[in-house]
Amino acid sequence: MSIQTVGIIGAGTMGNGIAQACAVSGIQVVMVDISDAAVAKGVANVSNSLDRLVKKEKISEADKAAALGRIKGSSSYDDLKGAQLVIEAATENHELKVKILKQLDGMLAPHVIIASNTSSISITQLAAATQRADRFIGMHFFNPVPMMALVEIIRGLQTSDATHDAVHDMALALGKTPITVKNAPGFVVNRILVPMINEAFFVLGEGLAEAEAIDAGMKLGCNQPIGPLALADMIGLDVCLAVMEVYLKEFGDSKYRPSPLLKEMVAAGRLGRKTGQGVYKY
Repeated sequence: MSIQTVGIIGAGTMGNGIAQACAVSGIQVVMVDISDAAVAKGVANVSNSLDRLVKKEKISEADKAAALGRIKGSSSYDDLKGAQLVIEAATENHELKVKILKQLDGMLAPHVIIASNTSSISITQLAAATQRADRFIGMHFFNPVPMMALVEIIRGLQTSDATHDAVHDMALALGKTPITVKNAPGFVVNRILVPMINEAFFVLGEGLAEAEAIDAGMKLGCNQPIGPLALADMIGLDVCLAVMEVYLKEFGDSKYRPSPLLKEMVAAGRLGRKTGQGVYKY
């Protein structure tokens, strides 16, 4: 299947980032959110992001204008009917995603592929909420989408080879590097990353080193661009805790128990950059 038009549900950080990546690559985009104001904000964020690329001379003013011209904002699902692929990029809430997916499934033509940008919810489980489980797949983009090269493509138990191949080719067309993974809690990247962050909180809580030293050690000793504690502040400590709690529940393995310090900081409302204080002050 040739994917020429992509529908996106959600004009927030991930949704407008995916829209930008598609539009810059020559793909038509229909970006839908619950209100015209939300859609306008998403389009404005894309415009501002493209402005930064123009200033860095990564793209021209003509490239920016062409990309924006490929993005149609809408608050109506009816405008998605011309898409070959619709990506759900709503808030990471299972009930909300299922509600959206059932609505999409009921109105889209049978051949249309539906993908979810979820970072933690079972693709097999989400697919079962639709009547097109063979044409359902996970596309986990990373933030910020225009800059991050990776896309995790997650196959549910029911996902067909044709669906996988079409989405894989589309990710390549975006200039991304796709990796195919099986459905499991956290998939691959977050399965490795978040427990590492959690272990850094154990080390900090045990007083083995100061936060700055822990982050410097991982940056200089493991060639990471950012230390795990600073990264936790970017992600949100509450998000990190929620992921670890999902792993503990789903795997039943004590190695996924959340750090007491992480739990304590979340209880105190120190969630990272978004609250002005986490491991560090902002």
